Amino acid sequence: QPASKNGSSILMPEKAIHIENLDFSFDGLAILENINMTIEKGDFAGLVGPNGGGKTTLLKLILGLYKPDRGSISIYGQPVKKHRALIGYVPQYANFSSDFPISVQDTVLQGCLGKSKWWGGYSQSDKQIARKVMQETEILDLASRPINALSGGQLQRVLVARALATEPRILLLDEPTANIDHRAEKDIFDLFKEINERMSILIISHDIAFVSDYINTVFCLNKTLVCHDATPVSSNTIHEMYGHHISEVQHNH
Repeated sequence: QPASKNGSSILMPEKAIHIENLDFSFDGLAILENINMTIEKGDFAGLVGPNGGGKTTLLKLILGLYKPDRGSISIYGQPVKKHRALIGYVPQYANFSSDFPISVQDTVLQGCLGKSKWWGGYSQSDKQIARKVMQETEILDLASRPINALSGGQLQRVLVARALATEPRILLLDEPTANIDHRAEKDIFDLFKEINERMSILIISHDIAFVSDYINTVFCLNKTLVCHDATPVSSNTIHEMYGHHISEVQHNH
């Protein structure tokens, strides 16, 4: 638990993220309607649904990058603006330019920006944090390698390490395995499961069957929200989310 000024610990509320009666529109087009959603402390929650259903928009609202038209979002009982520093964010790999000339270590250290003084470079404490999260994500041996020399799975671990360097209590993941192979995907999810032991996680994914092996709550989003527990998502749920113009593919892993 975080420490107060007198050194005692502060008990955090049980609700890591709480969204109530949220509506959001963009240029007059309704994107999200009447969203009510709670991520409990320690949850590993999945957010699934069709493209254009509002999943990434919802993450950006939680991050405070957008403001809702109606309703509220709280982070551990406080407004987003007050507790935004408690959130680590891993964007879609597809939106990340990997040809920028920067090393793995310097990329991870970016997670410390905003916590340290803005002059004089990174502190020794920042470097210790970066080393710790690189070791946890098993990329410490890649610290000096340029990111444009990494595989998709390695780069994804770098982005996760950068998010962990912010020392968050909540981790938001936007399709973190969209561009990596299945073996790397399993390794990444095993890592997320370990990280979940100390923080709440909300992950966007299209692979419903795969994700259901790891998470304990599923939020099905297609403009509005349907919540399910961790039992296998049924065909009725899939048709409710995606409509009837879909193909079902059997995963044999």
